Amino acid sequence: MCGITERVELMEPSETGTPERVASYKTMTAFTPADEERRRGVRRMKLTATGLLLFVAVVYVLAKTAGGAGAGPWADYVAAAAEAGMVGALADWFAVTAIFRHPLGLPIPHTAIIPNKKDQLGVSLGEFVGENFLSEEVVRERLRAVGIGGRLGAWLAEPEHADRVTAELATALRGALTVLRDSDVQAVVGEAITRRVGAQEIAPGIGKTLEKIVADGGHRRVVDLVVSRAHDWLVLHRDDVMVAVEGGAPGWTPRFVDRKVGERVYKELLRFVTEMRDMPTHPARGALDRFLTDFASDLQSDTDTRARVERLKGEVLGRGEVQDLIASVWTAVRSMIVAAAEDERSELRQRVRAALLSLGSRMATEPKVQDKVDSWVEGAAVHVVTTYRAEITSLITETVAGWDAEHTTRKIEAHIGRDLQFIRINGTVVGSLAGLVIYAVSRGLGV
Repeated sequence: MCGITERVELMEPSETGTPERVASYKTMTAFTPADEERRRGVRRMKLTATGLLLFVAVVYVLAKTAGGAGAGPWADYVAAAAEAGMVGALADWFAVTAIFRHPLGLPIPHTAIIPNKKDQLGVSLGEFVGENFLSEEVVRERLRAVGIGGRLGAWLAEPEHADRVTAELATALRGALTVLRDSDVQAVVGEAITRRVGAQEIAPGIGKTLEKIVADGGHRRVVDLVVSRAHDWLVLHRDDVMVAVEGGAPGWTPRFVDRKVGERVYKELLRFVTEMRDMPTHPARGALDRFLTDFASDLQSDTDTRARVERLKGEVLGRGEVQDLIASVWTAVRSMIVAAAEDERSELRQRVRAALLSLGSRMATEPKVQDKVDSWVEGAAVHVVTTYRAEITSLITETVAGWDAEHTTRKIEAHIGRDLQFIRINGTVVGSLAGLVIYAVSRGLGV
């Protein structure tokens, strides 16, 4: 017996291709222990079929001898049956042998079919698979019969299965975040945010938001907070205000005058802030409302105001501190997601688990959801089949074409040769019976 290793070693480099291809071929087509056992079974059946041929040949000789010695008419019947049995056995031996090799080594036409037609058989097999297994109708019918939506839903509705899927998703998420380089993602995030903000004018949006806030009175809490804090600060920092006022006075004024002016300014400032804090209808509050309303209108309609806002936006986005802040968003988000994925009791994993259980329950009980899932699966499968059918069938064709003809013949014979030997056995038996019947009919008709 010649194995594939011996066959490849005898080949020339041009015949076998690259060393990697040779190694791959050895791995794919080398005889396995199961193949060797099948080959031994083929040899046993060959011996059985050949032994039966020899048996009917011996019977034929003995019957002829007995007939010549006057044994009686039965000898002629046995001889006719044995003769037809030999013919049937030889004919079927020729047919079975012609599938794999030339009978007796003679180059008879239409023999050694597998070695000579290997590539054509590969093409035919690829076309057969493409037409009968990779058609849209077959794929849709098979998937529809399986009922993937209902089965998947019933499986996913089990808590242990939902836990398993959640854990697998968390592992995949952690792996994906680990593979990604922070610098690359930060650059992409920074560029995306900067480009999106830079391409969109923000002044009208800010104006509309401000206009709504002023109309609803939402800014008044901010004003209350500011004036309250201003009042508290003035109470605690009287000396600071006095020093600031006195420091701004001319150098030729007397010190006591500066102090009197400072005290007067401080008292008026404190009175103003106190009244503004305690009086919701203070004129300054009304003036602030009108200012904010006018500013909101300018942000939406005034060209100069909108242009100044855009320039300010560009200057802010161009600052290194802002870019660093944008880039740091990814680091914070990544750390948060990884921590949530690793913690089995995190809100993220609990929500994912609950969503999977809910989805599984709906898929298992709601026909509409099942039909939708089945439709998605069928559409995806049909797209893959129709788009890559040529690649799939070419895999079969190219794989068969890359096989060594002699070794392929031996491997196929190891798988189907044992059953083919029954053809020889049946040919011997059926031929003998047919010969006996034909001889008997002939004698009966006097032919």
